[in-house]
Amino acid sequence: MTSTDVAIVGTGPNGLAAGVVLARAGLRVELHEAADTIGGGLRTAPLFDSGVVHDLCSAVHPMAAASPFFRAFDLAARGVELLCPEISYAHPLDGGRAALAHRSLDRTCADLGADGPAWRRLMEPLLERSEAVVDLVLSGQRALPRDPAAALLLARRVALHGSRFGAARFRGEAAPALLTGVAAHAVGRLPSLASAAVAMLLGHLAHGTGWPLPRGGSGRIAQALAEDITAHGGVFHTGHHVRDLAELGGARAVLLDTGPKGFLALAGDRLPRGYARALERFRYGPGAAKVDFLVSEPIPWADPAVGRAGTVHLGGSHAETVRQETANARGVRTGRPFVLLVDPAVADPGRALPGKRPVWAYAHVPNGDPTDPYELVRARIEQYAPGFSDTVLAHRSVPAAAYEAYNPNYVGGDIGAGAMTLYQSLARPVPRLDPYRTPLPGVFLCSAATPPGPSVHGMSGYLAALSTLRHCFGTCAVPDLASGSTRLAFGTEKSPRNIHGGAK
Repeated sequence: MTSTDVAIVGTGPNGLAAGVVLARAGLRVELHEAADTIGGGLRTAPLFDSGVVHDLCSAVHPMAAASPFFRAFDLAARGVELLCPEISYAHPLDGGRAALAHRSLDRTCADLGADGPAWRRLMEPLLERSEAVVDLVLSGQRALPRDPAAALLLARRVALHGSRFGAARFRGEAAPALLTGVAAHAVGRLPSLASAAVAMLLGHLAHGTGWPLPRGGSGRIAQALAEDITAHGGVFHTGHHVRDLAELGGARAVLLDTGPKGFLALAGDRLPRGYARALERFRYGPGAAKVDFLVSEPIPWADPAVGRAGTVHLGGSHAETVRQETANARGVRTGRPFVLLVDPAVADPGRALPGKRPVWAYAHVPNGDPTDPYELVRARIEQYAPGFSDTVLAHRSVPAAAYEAYNPNYVGGDIGAGAMTLYQSLARPVPRLDPYRTPLPGVFLCSAATPPGPSVHGMSGYLAALSTLRHCFGTCAVPDLASGSTRLAFGTEKSPRNIHGGAK
């Protein structure tokens, strides 16, 4: 380690994004991963059949298509094909009906009937300023917005739909259910300002860059990032569990793709007590309990149109979803949890074999819940797809309590690496001008516990890498992330351009 410029602990999407930036800056980068394979939430593996792969965590990637980091990195140029289904997401309702968010805004509005104009007024202005809206939400959140008009558009919608008055803007059942299902991605109390921001971001992208799935699985994104790091001299150490910062003492800078709990364990008693107490107060959100299915045929949805959707929200009506998610946030387990489901072969037929098809499903449950989720999830799917149970060939359950063993950042099954409250969305993990820089010299945080928070966007890693370059290596230059650009000697980058402003 004595010849290493940068040591990165953790190879989730943010650790990998940081590695890309710093290796391209000409620094000697080493990445350490406790598991035998890299990727964190970007892992894909066969579970039941060698010819059928399952996404172990994330499966659908609207941020990989939209985030500033991935726009600059250009996944397509690196052979990663993002496949957008015809219907971005669906929300089944009782009676064999379903609300559908088509990629086409016009088609969605037509389906929503009397609520079509209201849906258009909500989404169309966001689509017209989509890049600015995405850049605002996926920023370091410590600077004034570059596009005040986009910020105003977003703020007005968040204020309305973060309150109980938002659903009242619609007349029927389908539109509020459709929007509330997206808000539930925040995994917390509904409605709230944080969940409304998530709904506006993901909701408008469903009609824009889409909710794509990578051909071949999420692991393809991790592979592309890793290949770029190694092409620029980076080195990976898998199966290496770093337990103390002292193990990395030879590096000039250390970046931790870990949450507050993991950082406290690595730092021991080195942290100032006030900062350590602030980390200890960091709140974790509800858990996710996952079931992977191998099924014999496409899911027999009561409304066949749901079978064309890449993502399906199983939460019932707006009121039912609000009750479930709010109870869940309070630690009350319900018998009808909100479930997110993905049938990857809808967009990527190559993921299936004759008579064998992967299905991915998460249930929202209280943090740390030890319950096997299989029956809860199976029954929820069966409610809207009678006969589904007869198609199940095999399944694997992961209770929320077990997810932390898989990835220590998922404390109690919180795959968002921290509760998505308004305060904690803006002050992750503690209130600091530069949330990536810690009180320990040369030590930075780059996980989803830092702004802009969860999802596969790479921005926490990217912004942490820029902070590292400024404070440890004395440069504000930003390496070119485009495919085909060459590694430059450190400090020689010309015309640096920050793809998105972070903390200074």
